[in-house]
Amino acid sequence: MNILAPPRARLQIEVVFDLVCPWCYLGTRRLRRALRTRPDILAEILWRPFLLNPDIPNGGLPRQEFLTRKFGGEERARRLHATIAELGRTEGVPFRFDRIRRMPSSLDAHRLVRYAAREGLADAMVDTLFHAYFAEGADLGHADTLVALAMRIGMETSGVHRFLDSGAETDAVHAENLRAHRLGINGVPCFVIGGRHAIAGAQEPEVLERLIDVALVEG
Repeated sequence: MNILAPPRARLQIEVVFDLVCPWCYLGTRRLRRALRTRPDILAEILWRPFLLNPDIPNGGLPRQEFLTRKFGGEERARRLHATIAELGRTEGVPFRFDRIRRMPSSLDAHRLVRYAAREGLADAMVDTLFHAYFAEGADLGHADTLVALAMRIGMETSGVHRFLDSGAETDAVHAENLRAHRLGINGVPCFVIGGRHAIAGAQEPEVLERLIDVALVEG
C-alpha cells in the first residue's frame, strides 16, 4: 500500500440494462473504458435489471419470429446489426448475431446476476452472459446453459441449480423493472451516477467521464 497515494473517491454507478440488448453490452464496455482512465475513482457498479421483452415466454422464441415481430423482417434487423457490429469492433466486442437462434427470456439470467452478486461476482457474471449470448449464441433462457456459464466464473454447480430451480429473486427482478419504468426509464442502457445524474444510451467514454466529474463535484 502506498501511504502517499491520495484516497480514491467512492462512486456508485447504477447500470439499468438487459442482457439481450446489444446497446447495453456496448455501453457497459464503454463505461469500463471510462473507468479505466480514472484510477482515482473506486466505482461500485450496481446492476439493475430491465426487461425489454417481458412478454417472451420462458422457453423463448425462434429468432426469426422475434425479428419479424420487432422489425417487420430480417432485412431491417440485418442492417441494424451490421451497424452495431461495426461499433462493437472498436470496443473489442465480437458481435455474432448470426449465431443467435433463439430470443430468450432474460428473466433467469438477471436472477443469476443477482445470485452472483452475493459472492461478489456480479461484474464477471454480466460480462460472461453478454459474451455468451452475443458472441456464441448461447440460449440464456435455458437453465443448463446458465449453470455452465456460472461455472466459468467459478460458481458452484449444485448451488446455482438449486437457486434457478427455486424461483428466488424473480419478484425482485420484476420489482426492479417496474421501478425503472416508474423513474421514467424506457430505454437501456441507462447509467445513474452518484444516485442523481442519469444518462441513457451507449454513450462514448468521454461523455460518461464528464458526467462522473459532475457527480463527484456535486456529491
